[in-house]
Amino acid sequence: MKVCEIFKSLQGESTHGGKICSFVRLSGCNLLCSYCDTEYARTEVETWSIEEIVSEVRTHRTRLVEVTGGEPLLQPETPVLCKRFLELGYTVLVETNGTMDIAAIQPPIIRIVDCKCPSSGHEGSFLEKNFSRLAPADECKFVISDKADFYWALDVVRRETLHEIVPVLFSPNMTLLPPQELAKWIIEENAPVRLGVQLHKLLWGDRRGV
Repeated sequence: MKVCEIFKSLQGESTHGGKICSFVRLSGCNLLCSYCDTEYARTEVETWSIEEIVSEVRTHRTRLVEVTGGEPLLQPETPVLCKRFLELGYTVLVETNGTMDIAAIQPPIIRIVDCKCPSSGHEGSFLEKNFSRLAPADECKFVISDKADFYWALDVVRRETLHEIVPVLFSPNMTLLPPQELAKWIIEENAPVRLGVQLHKLLWGDRRGV
């Protein structure tokens, strides 16, 4: 498999935020979002076997693992890797940009699906049938850069009744939008979502491997 980095840290996003987690960041992506903070994952590549990845993660002594990217579903071996972690008793998260069929990875794997807002430069990239594939343990995330993004995302949530299916997180693009401002909009609109803040950035800034 094409691997960018493997490390142990605290889960910085999702409803699992704050938990100790092993991260397997796979290389390659089919999008280039305007606010991408892991652009290095597009080009930094090492080749690992599935068992080499698993062996490295086991040295962390964690029980939660996230397979991320880049875009992990670009690699056909990703479902096999996730299944291997399940066999070993891990809780498995996969973060995906929503452009590929999430049916490739099935529950109890937890799919954190990112729906791209207009400011990302990839509005409309989301694979519509993924809305109907979401399971209750999955999560849907929107990165919000401005008020136009906020109302666009809120319209998607209400149109698809996402909040009745999965936890929905609105996360600020922290280079453009203060979390306090997004929090104010959520409260004003009684938005049926959770505020998500990148905990790892609050703790360590833009450092890698955390």
